[in-house]
Amino acid sequence: MNNPGRPIYLRLRDHICVGILEGRFAEGTMLPSVRSFAAEQGANPLTVAKAYQQFQDEGLVTVQRGIGMFVADGAVAALRARERESFLTEEWPAITIRMQLLGLKLKDLGELA
Repeated sequence: MNNPGRPIYLRLRDHICVGILEGRFAEGTMLPSVRSFAAEQGANPLTVAKAYQQFQDEGLVTVQRGIGMFVADGAVAALRARERESFLTEEWPAITIRMQLLGLKLKDLGELA
């Protein structure tokens, strides 16, 4: 998910996504304010607001005016499904090609775990 070539707002969005999936931002809990998250990440608040807006547009966060943004119920399952689909369609094909080039099999990877 973290790719230095991606636009900053997408990298910030990825960071929040990982936080939700890992449970740092559990469903029903408040996300850091735009200003505090921007300061923490060394980013422009408008860039953070753009990342947050995408989550809101997707229904992954809810806004309580004057209070803040909260992780919506069902956000973890929705993000996990989306990220799984992205991995399988965008990342896995390149991994399988690389594995073939190196002569690796799935069982070889299981031995590493």
